Amino acid sequence: MLDFDPVSRALVHRRARRRGVAQRLMAAADAVARDECKTVLVLDTVTGGDAERLYARAGWQRVGEVPKYALMPDGSFCGTTFYYKHL
Repeated sequence: MLDFDPVSRALVHRRARRRGVAQRLMAAADAVARDECKTVLVLDTVTGGDAERLYARAGWQRVGEVPKYALMPDGSFCGTTFYYKHL
């Protein structure tokens, strides 16, 4: 049986982007998961959002998309893309 953990929400303020903050947060999440002997991480994000590039660079594997899965702050539906990462 695989031991997995969902990655909770982590956001970087727009003014702090492009400074490596998100990469450091993801590396810290990986380290905590390894310390807790996790073998698989899973997460989801808004389809087409900026975070998708970050996850690809960090070694996450895209699983697929569910259209109209979540709500945006304005109440409109958005697609959600799911990812996993083996540690």
